[in-house]
Order: sequence, then C-alpha cells, then structure tokens
Amino acid sequence: MDFLRPAGWEEALAAKAEHPTAVPIAGGTDVMVEINFDHRRPEYLLDLTRVAELAEWEATDRTVRLGAGVPYTRIIEELRTELPGLALAAHTVGSPQIRNRGTVGGNLGAASPAGDAHPALLAAGAEVEAASVRGTRRIPVEEFFTGVKRHALEPDELIRAVHIRKAEGPQQFSKVGTRNAMVIAVCAFAVALHPRTRTVRTGIGSAAPTPVRALEAEEFLGGALEEGGFWDSGAPLEPSAVRRFAELCAGACHPIDDVRGTAAYRRQAVGVMARRTLGWTWEAYRGGEGRTAQCA
Repeated sequence: MDFLRPAGWEEALAAKAEHPTAVPIAGGTDVMVEINFDHRRPEYLLDLTRVAELAEWEATDRTVRLGAGVPYTRIIEELRTELPGLALAAHTVGSPQIRNRGTVGGNLGAASPAGDAHPALLAAGAEVEAASVRGTRRIPVEEFFTGVKRHALEPDELIRAVHIRKAEGPQQFSKVGTRNAMVIAVCAFAVALHPRTRTVRTGIGSAAPTPVRALEAEEFLGGALEEGGFWDSGAPLEPSAVRRFAELCAGACHPIDDVRGTAAYRRQAVGVMARRTLGWTWEAYRGGEGRTAQCA
C-alpha cells in the first residue's frame, strides 16, 4: 500500500487523477477501521491532512461552505447557530476523540446508509462540491447517494466542500441506537422547517439502501401548513396532521432486517421520531424561532 501526501489542493487533484483508485483519508475514522479489519486493502491512500483549505468554512447570507476536512467538534462549537441540525447530528458521532478527527466529507465519501450527517444534510438542503483536474461541480445531496456505500463521484474526483443552507427555522435530529454512544444508528431522522420558502424537508438514515427524504410527507405537511395558515398564525398543529406526517415518513423507508434491528422496528421508530421531532420543531417555531424569516 502506497501513501500519497500532497501538500496542497492542486497537488491532491493531480494525485487523484494519476491514481483514480486512491482512497482519500483525512480523519480516518471510517477508512482505518476497514483497513484494520482487512475489509479493504487499497493500493494507494491519499492523505489530505496537509491541505489546509479543507479544514476551513465560510458563510454567506444564505449558506455555509463547509470544507470537507472540518471536524465534527468544530461544527458543534462554531456552527450550531447556522447549522443546528448538523450540529445535533455531530453530537451523536462516536466519542470525543472521533468527533475531533471525523469529518462530514469523510462521512459523505463512505456513503453509508447509516452516516450520521446524512439525514441532517438532506433536511437542511445541501450540495456536495466535487472537484477534479477537469473542473468543479455541485451535486445536490439527494442525488449524491447512488447505492449502499456508493456515491456519484467520478474516479478522479474529490469532495472539496459541502454547501449547506443556513437555518432559517427550527431543525431537529434524532437517532436510535443500541446504546447512547459509540454506536451505528439503527435508524435516524432529521427535519427542518424553511419558513422563507414555506417548505419542510426531512432526512432518513439507516432505513433504506441510501439516506432518503420522505418527499410525500414533506409535500403533505407543507400543504397542510399553508392551507391552514399555520406559518402565519403559529397555531398548534392538528394531531391528525402530525400522525399522517409520521405515517408518511415511515412509509418512505425501505429497511432490512439485520443484527441491529428488524425492518418493522425501523419503520416504527422512524414514525415515532418523525412525530416527536416535528413536535419539537413546531414548538420552537411557535416560540418565535424562524418566524421572521418569512419576510427575509
């Protein structure tokens, strides 16, 4: 196994173009586990830790450009206001040591259906910035996942950054695991209210071959909020609407039975998480969080 260690971004792209099978590594929290258990034996490892720009983030009026190498700890400490859903998800990742090393870019590169960051990225509305020596493109996160641990990157591409909409309303993330820490999600759910566009977005993890959005549930709830004047009034939601939203979220799942949980349990748990997180986000909205965003 050869170890490639570029000093800058252009050098990294050149190395990836020359060695398309090279596996990028930054935090190493996924890749090194696979290597240590002999689940993967790449010919080349492409170490990106010397590429300083990957560990930087910047904000505009509406979005955050998150470098692929920004660790979870910094998201929690520095971006909890701009990206509250992702910060909540980051809190559930591994241990403090893993959060200090692990990155959203690495989570995306692994493309696991159980990736903790993925539901929050789907709910917030994110785009993956992919680059190669041929140029740069942005991939909507819902189009990034193409199968179990498969993604839309070309062999010569690297993830440079993730562009994520700043929160304009309440966001929530919930995860079911076999214990409270250091655990792969049995299933996970994220929801975000977007008052400016009067829309709702969701993200579901570990309950389908890829992370998915509950599109029918989003459309239903968005319509119910608009037709009932709830965005303006902030009135309590109808219990029947909350139940229907939860049912539609559970129906968006395509889970399997495995050692961590059954398909039936995953569907039920997603429905419960959808109901609870919607309740939390709507109570926050009623309390004033995001109510002024409609005028922005």
